Amino acid sequence: MSAASSTFAPADLTVSREEFRKLNPARVSRFLERVRREVDDGLLPAAQVAVARNGVLTLLESFGDADEQSLFCVFSATKAITSSAAWLLMQENLLDPSERVGEIVPEFADNGKGAVTVAQLLTHTAGIPHAPFKALDWLDRESRLKRFAQWRLNWEPGTRYEYHPTSSMWVIAEIIERRSGLTFQEFVRQRVALALGLPEMFVGLPADQNARALPCVHVGTALTSEDYARLGLPEPPVTEVTEEAISNFNRPEIRAIGVPGGGGFMNAATLALFYQGMLHGGLKVDGRFQGIWQANTLSMAREVRTGDLRDPVHGKRANRGPGIVVAGEEAPNYLGFGHTNSPQAFGHNGAGGQLAWVDPATGISLAYLTNGHDRHSVRQGRRGVAISSHAAALTDPSDP
Repeated sequence: MSAASSTFAPADLTVSREEFRKLNPARVSRFLERVRREVDDGLLPAAQVAVARNGVLTLLESFGDADEQSLFCVFSATKAITSSAAWLLMQENLLDPSERVGEIVPEFADNGKGAVTVAQLLTHTAGIPHAPFKALDWLDRESRLKRFAQWRLNWEPGTRYEYHPTSSMWVIAEIIERRSGLTFQEFVRQRVALALGLPEMFVGLPADQNARALPCVHVGTALTSEDYARLGLPEPPVTEVTEEAISNFNRPEIRAIGVPGGGGFMNAATLALFYQGMLHGGLKVDGRFQGIWQANTLSMAREVRTGDLRDPVHGKRANRGPGIVVAGEEAPNYLGFGHTNSPQAFGHNGAGGQLAWVDPATGISLAYLTNGHDRHSVRQGRRGVAISSHAAALTDPSDP
């Protein structure tokens, strides 16, 4: 047993009746009706939603094939977990966001990447969004390091923003290993998951947990170029996040790796409570506060570092902190939030419509998970905005 597992007690994953009573009943009803709609209609095989507030679970509901024991792949919502592990190294003065990556991982500096900084990896401004990285490359460290060396810049680091689906987080994971002396999976397990009291948070799924993980299923029909033109919307770029890539996470050997940019497995309750931890610095367990992040660390993490850089997909400000997205005032619905979220809300969603955020204005955190990956990207996006909008309005900001 690790030191972390023997020191920290698990958080309570049961719903607090006291906190649930503070929610508006009519709004809760509308919220759950919206969450379950596509499951009831037969589009999504399963969905699960959790809301937390004041450091405890406030609501948890499962639909379709899911139950409270189900685990979901949260895909890129994992990026916030990986980034939060790096924040701990920064907090302990073991890592500086301004450091050049090549000084920590010399293999990465090859092919003109020597100027890339840790902060640029975390904010998707490193200039390697299209770095080739197939699932077979993930399976061993030697292959990963060879890939790091081979990658070439798509632009000068820090001058543009474009989402890095997998490349940047793999390098962050390597940095964590070299600065902590633990494997990335061990560090996240001991210093984040168990330290928060969230043993059901897996970045690297054990073999004995595979039966609990719901398989990813592709549903719906993709829009054509003509459909996007008719809707007046830009067609999404082709990236490495393909149906084949998503389906790889049904393979036990891929689940076991703990892909740092997209391989987390957990239920919605665990993810919602993780965001309570990111809001408060930790969680209260058995009457004792289990804190891991200091207030100045969290302030640093919520600071937008991308300035006026725009997301090339929708043209809005990227609003990236070091590993998370901040809602901002311009267009939160384009960044994975709802119309009713405050500008201070922050989080990181995942492929297939996974939602994960916390709003400091209300104290509400949301996790919505599904194993049904909708090919209809506009419908998926509208679903996320609707669910987030309902969730953010479940209580009044003035309520204690």
